[in-house]
Amino acid sequence: MQSADLALLRAARGSAHTRERDRAVAAFSALGQHAAIWLAFGAGASVFAAPAERRAWRLATATVAGSYVFNTALKFAVRRPRPQLADLPPLTATPTQLSFPSAHATSSFAAARVYSAAGAPALPLYLLAAGLAASRLYLGVHYPSDVLAGVALGSLIGCLGAVAGDERADAAVAGGERADAAGAGDHTAGSR
Repeated sequence: MQSADLALLRAARGSAHTRERDRAVAAFSALGQHAAIWLAFGAGASVFAAPAERRAWRLATATVAGSYVFNTALKFAVRRPRPQLADLPPLTATPTQLSFPSAHATSSFAAARVYSAAGAPALPLYLLAAGLAASRLYLGVHYPSDVLAGVALGSLIGCLGAVAGDERADAAVAGGERADAAGAGDHTAGSR
């Protein structure tokens, strides 16, 4: 597994690189640092969504934030060092020297799942998530297994967040139906 991980990293880090492309990928990848683009998107949707949808967006955004925090804690528990290839140095700085799992992949795939469940179009979310995750290989700051683990972890957290959001929405609808029924009963009794 380790040799395949290293071979795939070398292929990603050593292929199709130009100075301009390296700068562009590094700038693109920076959008995912600390889940920034995802948290900004969720915060904006929480404010600008229809009032009935804002709660779902707040829960989805909290799920993304939680995925980032959990990933960071897991990195400190596992303590896998980032790749160090003498002939292919990393093309961007990182906040820590810890690698497993990729926070870009975790937060991106959690966001794609919960934001699509909240009503955003899934395809652009997953394309952005895949691009951010792949950028970490291109830049040489993660092994492929770090990214795959991040994709799996983020997808799991996103699914759990989506299920929790569905259950809260169902409970709110059920509570609203009970309130409507009670109100209708009061109205009917008052009209006799």
